[in-house]
Amino acid sequence: MPPILAKAFWIRSPGHGALCDESLPVPRDDEVLVRTRFSAISRGTESLVFAGRVPTSEYQRMRAPFQEGDFPGPLKYGYANVGIVEAGPVELLSRHVFCLYPHQDRYVVPAHAVLPLPGGVPPQRAVLAANMETAVNGLWDAGPRIGDRIAVVGAGVVGALTAYLCARIPGTRVQLVDIAPRRADLASVLGVAFCLPEQAVGDNDLVVHASGSPAGLRQALALAGREASVLEMSWYGEQEVGLPLGEGFHARRLTLRASQVGTVSPARSARWDRRQRLSLALELLTDARLDALISGESDFHDLPETMPSLVAGDGEVLCHRLRYP
Repeated sequence: MPPILAKAFWIRSPGHGALCDESLPVPRDDEVLVRTRFSAISRGTESLVFAGRVPTSEYQRMRAPFQEGDFPGPLKYGYANVGIVEAGPVELLSRHVFCLYPHQDRYVVPAHAVLPLPGGVPPQRAVLAANMETAVNGLWDAGPRIGDRIAVVGAGVVGALTAYLCARIPGTRVQLVDIAPRRADLASVLGVAFCLPEQAVGDNDLVVHASGSPAGLRQALALAGREASVLEMSWYGEQEVGLPLGEGFHARRLTLRASQVGTVSPARSARWDRRQRLSLALELLTDARLDALISGESDFHDLPETMPSLVAGDGEVLCHRLRYP
């Protein structure tokens, strides 16, 4: 069998990437060869990785499932890949699958590492699966209840998905808070109320912070009601964050809790594993309204030129999708 050739995007050094040729192994009986159709850039995490701002203490915990190389680089990073199985077990042949794989046009992985797309989930939308998985894990951590007053601060992809899921719980009053007025259109499509920070209603039972900004986290604390919980879903890399933990933080008996998708929430870890959680995330992507989270698309071969502008961003970028030939 002739060599299987592939192209992969590598971060050569902080702020600089390139497409590199790779030779793939012939897949074994328990492996699949996948031809990528779409991948997506997780702007929050990949911005920090691309810029070389992953703290040394987090080098091991921040590794992607199929990452090659080490922080700060050279390395191959990413975890939102949708493709077609070209070789492997007969039940997977020619099927569209999702895999937590970096930006690469063909790859070989164990068959158990891919998940077939559910009916009603097109491959173009399935790139949102990793973000939806983060939102699902966040809800498991937060434990919203029927009738809760909920504020989600930060209308990026994870924040918007979190608000979208919370709004589907009967009786909830959900507000999606963001500094950008243009996010009102996104909230409207997703069926969630939107407000600017100065318009946000306080005394919430639950506040979820996903803006990636220290100012956003401070607002989240301000919007929490007495004995309420604030769930932190942002990750700041090396950035230090100062918080007003004087004032009424103790008097209101607030709880500030972190959520991280690297492990299944303790609320479900006894009965769920990562594969089951990712399968659920894929099943939750049948709603066509979620296409509003795709803010742009470009060619994979242009990624070395487009990545710097995408991760720098101007607030317009949500989920950027890459298409493959």
